[in-house]
Amino acid sequence: MSASTWSLQPDDRQRLVKGAFAAKEFAYCRYSNFRVGAALLTTTGQVITGANIENASYGGTICAERTALVKAVSEGIRSFTALAVVTDVASAISPCGMCRQVIREFCALSMPILLVPADYEKRLAGGEPDGGIKETSIGELLPDSFGPEDLELPRDG
Repeated sequence: MSASTWSLQPDDRQRLVKGAFAAKEFAYCRYSNFRVGAALLTTTGQVITGANIENASYGGTICAERTALVKAVSEGIRSFTALAVVTDVASAISPCGMCRQVIREFCALSMPILLVPADYEKRLAGGEPDGGIKETSIGELLPDSFGPEDLELPRDG
């Protein structure tokens, strides 16, 4: 995936990736054993993290991306610059459909979303310049999406 996204400074990119890895350590995933960590960069430079929190009723499970967004929004933060997501899988994994829609609600269509492989550090050490990160955007992950601005469109009838 290759997105036409905003420029993300290398130090901000690294802080986001580190934040996602750190958040993953707090995942509560006793049912799937699939840890996910997410980190959001705000327009003020703050990094807000989230981990997936599973529930025995399954439907009550909250993904890492939504955890980070809900933490931010519930504190009055609604302007974001980038998002990083990491799992324990050696390939970059994309947010689920529900997370994509929530990301769409609060993030610009062109905002960078970094999908980070679990072996990111190993790849960097092996000479892979970007560590295997796939950079995309919610516009690419959720094309022809429905967003808040659509509620303002004129209606027939």
